[in-house]
Amino acid sequence: MRRALGAILSLSGFIRQLLEQAVDERKRYVFSSQDEILATSIQILSIVATSVGQQSLKALEQGMARTQMILTERGLLGGEDLS
Repeated sequence: MRRALGAILSLSGFIRQLLEQAVDERKRYVFSSQDEILATSIQILSIVATSVGQQSLKALEQGMARTQMILTERGLLGGEDLS
């Protein structure tokens, strides 16, 4: 409701726009308010992975394997590989 008010739309109008974006047949990425958090998290994790890899390649490999297992269990990997 807050986002609808911020966009100066009725709740139904706001939801309608979200649904239209979600079913975009051109498969464009739908902007999320969480993008900034995701981008920052990716940057931090990339820095940490680089540092760990420089200190211990085995620790990095174990961490990546564990990450892949967790993401797969939660359905977040989508059948893709992390490497």
